Amino acid sequence: MPYTEANLVKARATIARYPFAKSAVLPLLHLAQDQDGWVTPEAMKEIAGLLDLAPAQVLGTCSFYTMFKRAPVGKLVVSVCTNVTCLVMGGPELLDSLRLRYGSDDDVFVEEVECIAACDCAPVLQVNYEFHGPLTPQSASEIIDEYKRGERTPRTISGSPTNAPLAPSAVVG
Repeated sequence: MPYTEANLVKARATIARYPFAKSAVLPLLHLAQDQDGWVTPEAMKEIAGLLDLAPAQVLGTCSFYTMFKRAPVGKLVVSVCTNVTCLVMGGPELLDSLRLRYGSDDDVFVEEVECIAACDCAPVLQVNYEFHGPLTPQSASEIIDEYKRGERTPRTISGSPTNAPLAPSAVVG
C-alpha cells in the first residue's frame, strides 16, 4: 500500500529538507517500513515517483541494506549476531535456539546478522534494533517473551519508538 495521507505529508516534508530529492531515499524507505512493517513493491514505486528515480534505483538501495525488509516480517525482528566475537561466545547456538523456539511464530522474525558492533556484550542480539546482551538462549527467550507480553515496548522495525503493544492474539499464554 502506498503512503497514507499523513505519511505522504511527512514524505514531502522530508524531501524538502534535502538539497537533492534523491538524498531522501533512506528516510522514505524507513517511513514506508514503519507504516507497513516492510517495504512493499508499491511503496518503492511511490518513493521512486516522489524522488524522480527509476523504481530499480529504489529497489537497489532497499536491497542493499539489511535493515529494510522486502517481505512481511513479525512485529518483533530479532537480529542475532554471529560474527567473530559472538561466534566464539555462543552466537550460533543462540541463533539456532531462537529459530527453533520462534520458527512458527508469526509475530517473531529471527534473522542472522553479520556484525552489530556490540562485541563487549557478546553474544548479542537486537529486538527491533534495540540491543540486548550478553545472552544465553534462555535469557534471550525471556526478553523476547517480555516483548510479546507487552512488558517491554518494541520499537518499529526501523527503530523509531512506538507505544503500540502487540495484539492480544500475539500474547503468549
